[in-house]
Amino acid sequence: MERMFMRVDEVMDELGVSESYAYKLIRRLNKELAKTGCVTIAGRIDRKFFYEHFYGTQEYERRV
Repeated sequence: MERMFMRVDEVMDELGVSESYAYKLIRRLNKELAKTGCVTIAGRIDRKFFYEHFYGTQEYERRV
């Protein structure tokens, strides 16, 4: 079963970015998510929210 939140290593792998940049993106997305009234967790991002913003889809399909 897929986890609800992505950690920094998953963001790094998915986008091919450095650890510091992945943290920066997570902070930015969490700030945006917090504006909607959602509770956020530092260093983690909701998987569905991540894919909506980077790939324009609510559906997550793991690419091989």
